[in-house]
Amino acid sequence: MTMSKLPRIASIALIVTAAATGHALAHAHLKTSSPAEKASVVSPGELDLTFTEELDLKFSGVKVTDPGKKDIKLGEAGLKDDGKVLTVPVSTTLAPGDYTVDWHVLSTDGHKTNGSYTFTVKP
Repeated sequence: MTMSKLPRIASIALIVTAAATGHALAHAHLKTSSPAEKASVVSPGELDLTFTEELDLKFSGVKVTDPGKKDIKLGEAGLKDDGKVLTVPVSTTLAPGDYTVDWHVLSTDGHKTNGSYTFTVKP
């Protein structure tokens, strides 16, 4: 391999790496949540999940389950802060225990992501 081909190969490798990284960053990832993951809190009045990208509300949602794996009644989800915060009212006072939040979102650029975390309601 001649020395003149090395810069060309390095440039191509850099372009491919940048393109792959840009594509991976286009997904909406959970940045913060309230209640936070593994937090011990009083019963929350709503959940606020902040993402790295703007969301499409029609295809985004949250499910909360109690310590017995029963679904918790939630209000209608909404968006705030330029569409990056999914906010969901909690319709009832939560009893003490560990709760699981399962979320799924679609960013406005068409990428789907999902995940889950837990928090504890203290007595």
